[in-house]
Amino acid sequence: MKKKTYNVAVAGATGVVGKEFLKILEERRFPIGELRLLASEKSAGTRLEFMGDALPVRLLDEETFKGVDIGLFSPGASVSALHAPRAAKAGCVVIDNTSQFRMDPLIPLVVPEVNPEAIALYKNKGIIANPNCSTIQMVVALKPIHDRYKIKRIVVSTYQAVSGAGKEAMEELSEQVKSLFNMKEPVVGALPHRIAFNCLPQIDSFLDNGYTKEEMKMVNETKKIFNDDSIKVTATTVRVPVFVGHSESINIETVKPIDPDDVRKLLKSAPGVTVLDDPKNGVYPMPIDVADQDDTFVGRIRRDDTVPNGLNLWIVADNLRKGAALNAVQIAEILIRDYL
Repeated sequence: MKKKTYNVAVAGATGVVGKEFLKILEERRFPIGELRLLASEKSAGTRLEFMGDALPVRLLDEETFKGVDIGLFSPGASVSALHAPRAAKAGCVVIDNTSQFRMDPLIPLVVPEVNPEAIALYKNKGIIANPNCSTIQMVVALKPIHDRYKIKRIVVSTYQAVSGAGKEAMEELSEQVKSLFNMKEPVVGALPHRIAFNCLPQIDSFLDNGYTKEEMKMVNETKKIFNDDSIKVTATTVRVPVFVGHSESINIETVKPIDPDDVRKLLKSAPGVTVLDDPKNGVYPMPIDVADQDDTFVGRIRRDDTVPNGLNLWIVADNLRKGAALNAVQIAEILIRDYL
């Protein structure tokens, strides 16, 4: 007999994504029996609002997953590496938002609009991986195009909000702007250089090939989600002084001849996509318009005449919602509908 409610644990509950988990669980009326809020020793003992109640934050330890059905994790990769297998062993299905398990061949990497069938593979290890925020919005928009035209190459440049680096980076941008307006030297700490009124062509650390870890996540995760190693992907990821909302300039080449008007029609009917594409009247997606929105927004759809079958797109999404918490909750909704 199917359960009516499910016990849910949120690991990393006091972080930016953790708080977004709570907001989305409440908005979508997820059928929760017991909700356990888990965090490090530093945050344990504080309280967070949920459904009108102030719930205590408990210490994340070995014993916290007994009787839990679903774990929504965003505590950092090293913490997930330790606690996600423990939670799975206790019978909890973990949906992990960190980078720890994404490329494990036995663990599904899921975007519900793209590859929901992969959720069934959670039985391998009791863990489902949530992709990188910049990857999620890109594949949501490209999936219908790939199905129709078969994409063979993707060139993506991202313009990523500071919230992707956590609440410390958000606070740093705010404090740097205040300092500069008051003719003071801004303090740099959470990011490699000053972010206020600047762009940083570095997200995460650099690898031997000259790319950053963030850029290679987009390359490798896209191939895994599409289940297609033939797609060539190259990325440049940039941090910009925006609080919420990642933007991406994407150029694709397809096997079949591609038509921009048909792509607009495809995307208008695609799940999780909103088309804003009337550039003559100043209509195109911007971060200030997508904050707190669930969809991935697409505009500036136009042919690339430098290659036989080329297309350019501009894609924007709320990185804390679709890029993180919402995607995980959508996975959980399918999980309880079809599997638990």
